[in-house]
Amino acid sequence: MSTDRITLRLQPGRDRRIKAGHPWAFSNEIAMTPAAKALPPGSVVRLEGDDGVKHGAFHFNPHSLIAARRLSADPEAACDAGWFRARLAEALALREKLFDAPHYRLVHAEADGLPGLVIDRYGDVLAMQANTAGMEAATPLIVEALTGLLGPRGIVARNDSAVRGLEGLAEETKLLHGDAAGTAVEENGRRFPVDLLGGQKTGWFFDQREHRARVSRLAAGASVLDAFCHTGGFGIGCAVAGAAKVTLLDRSEHALATAQQAAVLNGVADRVTTQRGEAMEALERMVGAGQRFGVVVTDPPAFAKTRKDQPAALRAYGKLARLAATLVERGGFLFIASCSHHVGPGEFADAVAWGVHRARREARILHMGGAGPDHPLHPMLPESQYLKGMLLHLP
Repeated sequence: MSTDRITLRLQPGRDRRIKAGHPWAFSNEIAMTPAAKALPPGSVVRLEGDDGVKHGAFHFNPHSLIAARRLSADPEAACDAGWFRARLAEALALREKLFDAPHYRLVHAEADGLPGLVIDRYGDVLAMQANTAGMEAATPLIVEALTGLLGPRGIVARNDSAVRGLEGLAEETKLLHGDAAGTAVEENGRRFPVDLLGGQKTGWFFDQREHRARVSRLAAGASVLDAFCHTGGFGIGCAVAGAAKVTLLDRSEHALATAQQAAVLNGVADRVTTQRGEAMEALERMVGAGQRFGVVVTDPPAFAKTRKDQPAALRAYGKLARLAATLVERGGFLFIASCSHHVGPGEFADAVAWGVHRARREARILHMGGAGPDHPLHPMLPESQYLKGMLLHLP
């Protein structure tokens, strides 16, 4: 038994969500005693209802709105390196059933029973993001567990997510173990260099894997525009699939340089060109110049960072759909995505439909989907369904 583990209690009548299986307790649901307020952020606590019902072991941060995040239904769970190794082994076993190669999101936070933790796997190198004080405090235990389970060549902390600020954590990127030189991701038969110490997020957007495969199957012989391209996952995949010409558009010089390396690595550099600029402005110029493409991909960063941004974000998605649809030649295809979790799937689809109509184009929706299966959803956290993708044919 963990004799040094403090027991916190929920306020009277504030246990309905926790009893229904929700993995979080908010600060206004917990009796914030002086002892609770004095706990270091990231402490492991027992959480009980005022009726004495034991809800398990939780990471606790007295300074966060989401004050407690469930680790285990067992209030005495060790939550040590051995415990983390067992939980990571469960996540690994699932991914090994889903994928043939060791390139995937290994841990996706609450759905994998590791709240606030994200780990991406690039063969023998791992990128880890601790988005809560609990996972920040547990990082040495997690690194120990990962080295024992997988023996990776390198582990990189990509703690550059803005949500860390809500937990009182600074943003940083650093090497935790070994080295990460020469890291690459393999996906759908293609290989892409990944800069874990200098690139965006955890280096690669595994969530779009299935969408990239679906779009590339339509690209043979086509001209392709990949807007907000990052390191060219969509566009270079299309080039490998036989696209006649691919234009990669992004504002990041670093991302485009990495994309050019990927084009060389995949033997398609002669059919791939890069264009640096603000994507929306560049799309407007392309419309004005009468340019057309057989396949247009638009995969922008989140337009809605907070709930209050939603109305402006929906207008932006409508405008993006209008510009992108205008650039699609007759009989071509448009893929458009949103990673704004404050914009729901129905709202996004409505904005896209409005934009396509404003472009005076007819359309058929061929596919609507979200993140791949290595990004599982916790059934009590529907708001974590952040990614929406729509594939349309424009006759």
